[in-house]
Order: sequence, then C-alpha cells, then structure tokens
Amino acid sequence: MTVLIISSLTDGHARAVISELDKLGARIELLDLGDYPGRLTLTLAFGDGKRRFLLKRPGEGQLDLDAVRAVWWRRPGAFGLPESLRDPAHRRLAQSEANAAFQGLFAAMEALWINEPTLDAVASYKPYQLALAQRLGLEIPHTVMTSDPEEAREFWRVCQSDVIYKQFIALPDAWWETRRLGDAETKATNEAIRLAPVIFQRHVVAIADLRVTIIGDEIFAAAVNLSDLEYDVDVRMNLNAKHVAHDLPDDVADKLRGLMHRLGLIYGAIDLRLTPDGRYVFLEINPAGQFLYVEEQTGQPIAAALAARLAAG
Repeated sequence: MTVLIISSLTDGHARAVISELDKLGARIELLDLGDYPGRLTLTLAFGDGKRRFLLKRPGEGQLDLDAVRAVWWRRPGAFGLPESLRDPAHRRLAQSEANAAFQGLFAAMEALWINEPTLDAVASYKPYQLALAQRLGLEIPHTVMTSDPEEAREFWRVCQSDVIYKQFIALPDAWWETRRLGDAETKATNEAIRLAPVIFQRHVVAIADLRVTIIGDEIFAAAVNLSDLEYDVDVRMNLNAKHVAHDLPDDVADKLRGLMHRLGLIYGAIDLRLTPDGRYVFLEINPAGQFLYVEEQTGQPIAAALAARLAAG
C-alpha cells in the first residue's frame, strides 16, 4: 500500500509524518504540485474496462496512483508554469486545464483522503464554520461579517468599542494578525470594507486560548495561559507562547467531533477561547492547521496518530 502526501519537502509537518510512516513500514510518495509541468507528467487513460493513472518523473521513475490507498492533502502548492509561457491568456488556459485534470484525478482516486479536497475547501469558509458550530450548540462570539460601513459602526456601538477584526482567508502576500479595532482605525476600516468584507467579532475575554487537533475520533487539546502573553488577541504573535496539554469537557469534545463529522473532515485544528467563568468559545477551524509546535511543547503524539490513520488506509 502506498501513502501519498501532497505537499513539499520544505514542509516540516510533511517530513514529521513521513518519519512516522516510515516507522510503520508504509511506502511513501510525496507529490509537489510545483513540479508540474517542468519535472512531472500526468497520464489518465481509460479503455477496455480498465484505467491507468500515472505520474512520471522523467529519468526518476513513475507512480501508479491506483496503488495509493491514502492521501494527505497537506499543503498543495501552485503549478510551476514556466516563465516562458508569457501570454496571459495562455497561462490562464494552462492553469485551468492542469487544475481540471488534477482535480478530476483526485476525485476519481479510490483512497482515504485526509481531507478530501472539495470538503477541505468548503470547511475553510468561516461563515459556514460558524453557522454549523452555532447549530451544534457550540458557543461562538457575537459576529458581524460585512461590507457595509453602517453595519460595522452599529456593531462597534453595540459591543461598546470592544471589537476585534480579521480576514476570511490569510494569503501569503496579504496577511495580518487578528487585531483589536481601535478608535483611530474605525474610519479607515469603514472605507476599506466597501471593497472587501471584514470579519468583526466582540472581543472574548479569556484566561486561555486552546488549539484542539482532531484526527478521526482522537482529540489532542492544548492551552496557552493568556496572562503570560504580551499580545493576548492572537497567540501566533507571541514567540514565548507555551502550550500545555488540556482536558476538554466531554460535552465540548462531543460537539467538536460532531462539527468535524458535519464538515466531512478527518483532520482539523480548532481554536477555542476559555473564559474566566469556564465557557469554551469556538473561534474557527483550520482543515490543514499546523500542529508541530503543539506536539513539541506538549509531547502529544499528533504526527504518529496522523501517520497511523493514513497507514490504516
């Protein structure tokens, strides 16, 4: 049986899971979509009731994709179209055709996916996440997602100026941390949201932030004491953030499993806030969120659990 990881060798998470899969004796293949078309060819053939799905690296062998029984959709990169393809229309055509062929291949493969690409993409939509979480009984922050400055100003008033704002999707070349919305920012933000909607939420006063990694039914929860941080709005901005293992109440754990089931995910990294009165507030879920920093700090065997799930096929 072959396990396919769609990522790149620069990804530490991929390397960690490859190491664990190697211990289990699994055959591992790494697919970097950036290798196509320069160092990779694709063939999908159908005839006489049979099919062939092949990836070839000229001079380096080939991969029979029908032998793949599990796939980790970890961090798919962009296709590596050559700079010599300069005409914009031709580049769009090559990109579109490559995407259609590969996505069709992925949908046709008979394998366990962690996570299935189309479900992974839909699960990333924050409005959908919050709607499902609310429906399942998880507490969520008071939230307004809007491109209407008047709605934003009213939300600011209702929340008594205690508001944070964040992006729908973080892009490599356009990323910012979750921020408190200050008086000086309100006018500029009101004008900017006419061009692109913004997520506004009432700031949730908390004593801890949690990262909850779920693989199937296994839950690995870790907490950061916010009193130890300089910037308590976004844990990612604190290099000294120290995670410790945390026991979730059974009812919260069950609701998070229910959320994963409704989203169709096997793997997910969930962010929660723990309030001073003991309430767990759902913030968001990342279907391909990072876990290595949590594993390194807590000793929780997350990479091994993921490898075992992949190896089980």
